Amino acid sequence: MRGVDIVIVVSCSLAALALVGPARWAPGSTRSAVHFAIFALGPLVLRTLESYFPRHRLLAFVASFWLLPVLSLSHGLLNPLVTAVTPGLRDAQLATMDQRLFGFQASVLLGHVVPPWLTDILMICYYGHFVWPLALGLVMYFTGRRDAFYEYLLALSLFFAFNYVCYALVPAIGPRYFLFSEFSQPLQGVWVTSFLDSVMRMPPFARDCFPSGHTGTTLVVFVYAFRFVPRFFRVMVVPGLGLILATLVGRFHYATDLLCAVPLVMVVVGLALGWSRATARRDAVARPVRMNAIVRP
Repeated sequence: MRGVDIVIVVSCSLAALALVGPARWAPGSTRSAVHFAIFALGPLVLRTLESYFPRHRLLAFVASFWLLPVLSLSHGLLNPLVTAVTPGLRDAQLATMDQRLFGFQASVLLGHVVPPWLTDILMICYYGHFVWPLALGLVMYFTGRRDAFYEYLLALSLFFAFNYVCYALVPAIGPRYFLFSEFSQPLQGVWVTSFLDSVMRMPPFARDCFPSGHTGTTLVVFVYAFRFVPRFFRVMVVPGLGLILATLVGRFHYATDLLCAVPLVMVVVGLALGWSRATARRDAVARPVRMNAIVRP
């Protein structure tokens, strides 16, 4: 079991137990509980099969990337959990925090200064959220950086686990809905903005503003790409910065959401690094000694 496997098993098990326990009254709780239970069983089953078939590369690959389907599907299953924990929205508090910290609403201000052609580019960058984390994982996995790969997955899994807890404690739908009357017109682009914006209008779960998952995920990718795959970092740094800026230009997040993602990323990267070093020391101590290396007095 890797660190990422433990995070998946523990977090998904807790979610499933909450959904069949105190949150069972929330609409959709049973369906979400079943899915989270399957997610929790995944690492246990896959790692067990991997131990029986150690040379099966496809099995090892699926076991290593089990986090991918968990993250892809779990986001849409959060509605009953969030409804049970915090039924109301916290947009008013987040918008007020922006006003107190900066004196303006960033998404409203940027709507007046960012030209339509740049909005198109930034919206394309925004969808890189689904590309860069997977691309970095594949590069690490297939170039033999396995220790770095598992540390990276652990940091990602910890970030999303904490991020989902924050969604439940501070649910918010974002400026595009809450500050709708403050925008003089819909989000304007030249070619693709209208389509890309419409795709995000009906997500299965929309109370996912605080903190910004797009910002946090991109920062985690920045950290591990800079440390282990500098060429990858140089390729994605500009689109990654565009992705972070797009969270404001696209009216998805308050500036407070972006700020609060930074300390969360620092915490999960520190925890992942500590776990990685502790595991390396434990493995070094547990390494078997050759029989001919034993010296008798």
